[in-house]
Amino acid sequence: MRILITGGKGMLGRTLLRDWQALHTCQIADLPETDLTQIEAVNACFEAFKPEVVIHCAAMTQVDACEHHPEKAFRLNEQLTANVAKACARMNARLIAISTDYVFSGKASEPWKETDTPCPKTVYGASKLAGEKAVQTYCPNHLILRVAWLYGAGGPSFVHTMLALAAANPSRTLTVVNDQYGNPTSAEAVSRVLSAFLTRPELRGIFHVTCEGVASWYDFAKTIFRLAGYTSLIVEPCTSEAFPRPAKRPAWSALSKQKLKQCRLPAMPPWQEALARFIRSEWPS
Repeated sequence: MRILITGGKGMLGRTLLRDWQALHTCQIADLPETDLTQIEAVNACFEAFKPEVVIHCAAMTQVDACEHHPEKAFRLNEQLTANVAKACARMNARLIAISTDYVFSGKASEPWKETDTPCPKTVYGASKLAGEKAVQTYCPNHLILRVAWLYGAGGPSFVHTMLALAAANPSRTLTVVNDQYGNPTSAEAVSRVLSAFLTRPELRGIFHVTCEGVASWYDFAKTIFRLAGYTSLIVEPCTSEAFPRPAKRPAWSALSKQKLKQCRLPAMPPWQEALARFIRSEWPS
């Protein structure tokens, strides 16, 4: 299968390329070689490679930077996505676009379902939702996969940040937010489910693809340090008010995976299990 990965130099793109390059003919489309905001560059890339499937990972994902630079955020998360969707439709390629939990308001008490109405509260979330709508408008043969709290080989990620802090001072005390909840998710687990999607060309629409189980950032951090063997490090909980940010973080961004189960796709692993596997792989003792 001929697979084009936009944003292929990012964390998820690198994971997909590593997992698939021996099984498929893969190519990445990313800066500086390809400027996907320019429709001419997109068309030239598609004409040269002739992809059957496009995994669209390219995005502006720095949440606070999006808040400061909304025009850039919409150019990269909406306009760029529209360019890719139009090219996919023209080439009759299947488009699998990666989206985010930030399309929701963050005000809930149970995991968000694919059928729940989005209501983003940040520029990042609004621009990614606009990208989802561009996919739906321009490319009928599409999947939109929402992921969240992602970490993977090479980073950057919350896991890498926490372990770098721990390595610098194993006996330090860290304060971590304990009133934001979501699904810590490994890029490796997303890659496995994406592989299953490749074998199911009949599937369309929106799917939530995050690891099972809900955690706060505090829970996540404590588990990272326990699994990595940092027993002397102290983690203390705090509220979001202790760390004000330009973009408001959602209090509740856990996603339901019921649709994966309904379509008999591989189940996502519990987040603790996926994290343990990742730490053993990235930081072997």
